Amino acid sequence: MSGITRRAVIAASAIAAAAIPIRSFAAAPPAKRQAPGAYRFRLGAYQMTAIYDGLWPLKIEDKFIRNASNAEVEASLAAAFLPPGILQINFTALLVNTGRKLVLIDTGTAGQIVDSAGTLLDNLAVAGIKPAAIDTILISHFHPDHINGLKDRDGRKIFRNAEIAVPEAEWTYWMNEANMTGASPTVRKYFLNARRIFRDLASEVKRFTPGSEVAPGITAIAAPGHTPGHVAFAVASGNQSMLVLADTARNPELFVRHPEWQPSFDMDGLVAVGSRRRLLDQAAADKMLVHGYHFPFPAIGHIAKAGTGFALVPVMWQPL
Repeated sequence: MSGITRRAVIAASAIAAAAIPIRSFAAAPPAKRQAPGAYRFRLGAYQMTAIYDGLWPLKIEDKFIRNASNAEVEASLAAAFLPPGILQINFTALLVNTGRKLVLIDTGTAGQIVDSAGTLLDNLAVAGIKPAAIDTILISHFHPDHINGLKDRDGRKIFRNAEIAVPEAEWTYWMNEANMTGASPTVRKYFLNARRIFRDLASEVKRFTPGSEVAPGITAIAAPGHTPGHVAFAVASGNQSMLVLADTARNPELFVRHPEWQPSFDMDGLVAVGSRRRLLDQAAADKMLVHGYHFPFPAIGHIAKAGTGFALVPVMWQPL
């Protein structure tokens, strides 16, 4: 049988279309937005909900990755059928319902970074959760897309009943005046933003160290490099467990496939690579479920070995 070419398919479609009588249908305006972004799944006795906050299509240029050429980056984007020169940054927080506590891991952007993100509260509402019902908020690190959702644009606390828990090393680093004085202009903005968010919340913030249980069944794991005190989390219920990677591994088409790549987002590239390989190795070896804050929604899957790197195998969508 001869091979099918794109030209032949197009020609055949045109002939078929010409043979079909035209019918008139009522005009329908195109939808402006996607369906809501809340995805529930089970982990042991816990109910987990991925809560989508939106997307930031970020233009990237040469040297976005310190140790890979622009051609290599573009080739990886093309292999994933993504547009050139654009990093598609998704934001997806994770809600853990232990049966007694509602625990939110990271808080989204609150619409304070880009107009195409900031839907976390809308999607919490879709999931039937009011902000006042959240008992605990766990913060992986102090970058704006993870902490800005603690407050609205007017500086009001959103989750008024929640205990806020943050990594001790993150608090120490970002609240240090000497560190801010010596920072680059870009990083200095992160210092100022952290102070804006936590200025009047300091007395309410609980600090934790890696290795400690920070909420029922949730343990903090040291994963520095992206920021000095960045942590991941292990969630366990019954005989099931998963890794919440936060920013240990960002866009999977780049940094899961090439874990040795060092993006400019990582403050210490070599340390971040070590954290990334360690956690991806663990997830692959133990066949653990993983959540990646910047993975495509619902940001849940498994990690498989693939050559010298890894591959994300997304979960099969399941009705509740």
